[in-house]
Amino acid sequence: MNTQPRRITVVLLAMISMLYRSSNSEEAPSFSFVKQATQAPPVMFYDYIIIGGGTAGCALAATLSQSANVLLLERGGSPYGNRNIENIALFAIDLADPNPTSPAQRFISEDGVINARARVLGGGSAVNAGFYSRASHAYIEKVGWDEALVNQSYEWVERKLAFQPPVLQFQSAFRDGLVEVGVEPYNGFTYDHIYGTKVGGTIFDSHGHRHSAADLLEYAYSMRTTVYLHATVPKILFDNQKLKKPKALGVIFSDALGIKHKAFLRAGVKNEIILSAGAIGSPQLLMLSGIGPASELQFQGIDVVLDQPFVGQGMADNPMNALFVPSPSPVETSLIQVVGITQFKTYIEAASGSNFATALALNLPEAHEIFSPQTNQSYHVPNDQKLPIDISNAYAFINSLINGTIAGGLILEKITGPHSKGYLRLKSSDPQDNPSVTFNYFQEPEDLLRCIKGMETIIKVIDSKPFSRFRYPGMTVQDLISMMVNLPLNLRQRHLSDTISLEQFCKDTVMTIWHYHGGCHVGKVVDKEYQVMGVSRLRVIDGSTFYESPGTNPQATVMMLGRYMGRRILKGRLGGKIGKD
Repeated sequence: MNTQPRRITVVLLAMISMLYRSSNSEEAPSFSFVKQATQAPPVMFYDYIIIGGGTAGCALAATLSQSANVLLLERGGSPYGNRNIENIALFAIDLADPNPTSPAQRFISEDGVINARARVLGGGSAVNAGFYSRASHAYIEKVGWDEALVNQSYEWVERKLAFQPPVLQFQSAFRDGLVEVGVEPYNGFTYDHIYGTKVGGTIFDSHGHRHSAADLLEYAYSMRTTVYLHATVPKILFDNQKLKKPKALGVIFSDALGIKHKAFLRAGVKNEIILSAGAIGSPQLLMLSGIGPASELQFQGIDVVLDQPFVGQGMADNPMNALFVPSPSPVETSLIQVVGITQFKTYIEAASGSNFATALALNLPEAHEIFSPQTNQSYHVPNDQKLPIDISNAYAFINSLINGTIAGGLILEKITGPHSKGYLRLKSSDPQDNPSVTFNYFQEPEDLLRCIKGMETIIKVIDSKPFSRFRYPGMTVQDLISMMVNLPLNLRQRHLSDTISLEQFCKDTVMTIWHYHGGCHVGKVVDKEYQVMGVSRLRVIDGSTFYESPGTNPQATVMMLGRYMGRRILKGRLGGKIGKD
């Protein structure tokens, strides 16, 4: 049989497909399909409506647009043209911007820890420290994902926005210090999650320019994709009349002028609404739409669509503790590049220059928040805990960090898991308001033990020979600990003394590394295909579904999940047929 004509046909079809893809894709930042919500018509219809143009949502939209018409709604603006987002040296600024339209929305957990949630196209990948590292094989196996498709999905992401960082003086000393103190072996540069010390990836290129998840929209089919910015969704619309279970119909969203628009799903059982608003936004919006604990919804005056007591439960945030090390030698500007993955379930990372330390400094509470009896969240610091802190010296040091007059770096540890869990509650029916979130840091003893071991490792690294050039002679580790204890790192109670145990240090100086998750767990709120149980045509695909944070830093896996589930959804839509990457 002559197979030559068939081969020619296959090649021609492949070429036509490539030409079609290239003619229907666009390059960042010049996306013609990304528009302000004020340009939206009053009513519209789509195959898929994705709420949240973040780390998962952009990957989902780009993938689903391969074979369907997709609407992506993002409550924030564009990351493009914002130097504070794009430039690695300005990383800290947006995290501390209190403007109601800033790319990061500040919130304070009921534990008294200052935090932030993204409010921009690209989500957390547009405002984070940029570290890129995959989840472990064990994590993928435990979750039950198809590892072959997982790896393909990671590679799809990496082709657009993962890079090898330049490891300069401070990061090199930190790397060698980790190896010297036993965080072995050294695994070189890799995206993979491997015990020992490694150099991971970054979403900052060699010019220090950020590439967020928004860049994944370069994969989108422009003729089938619509993205509206500053589009705030207050609720999902359901048909629950005479049905065995409620069916998602569409959404209401408001533009920047407060004008309301409606987007509906087209007819068809395969068409769906997908919630990708993150670990705060997704459980919050489910509740605002009537899916959640009935008593809480009724208290807020929300009509109950489905009494679902697990929505908002299992909230967790990986606690971070750190030491700042002033340096007599100049240090490069670096965010997270090297990580020590320990056997005792703690990750050790570092950043140098003013950017990461400035991010912490700018996010510290103002003096009146710490040293007044009440904060705006009714969290108070007892009077007997306030007096010992020298506020003038503390803020003089903070200003020195912000102004760059003190060189140095931050060495931090983040525990895996964590085991400690909390919950999310609505404070109002306004989607722009932060809900009340409790993470219960270190409630479980195992989390605290991991923190102590992590801090012990940090101290050994600081005392290591490779790190000695970045230490002031005569400045002891106890001096560094005292310096951190005397900084207003959070709104928690303080236990000040001449010496402090590492156990108390972990509790008193706990901060966030912005890796919170939970609230819509698989098996509790969504099934293994991320479909919301008890309703039809609605999924949640983002970090709110995680029981624990994947890998050292979750952004790679959240982007991967968007691509992964997009592929699985299309496979179901197309009867098992789906094109290759």
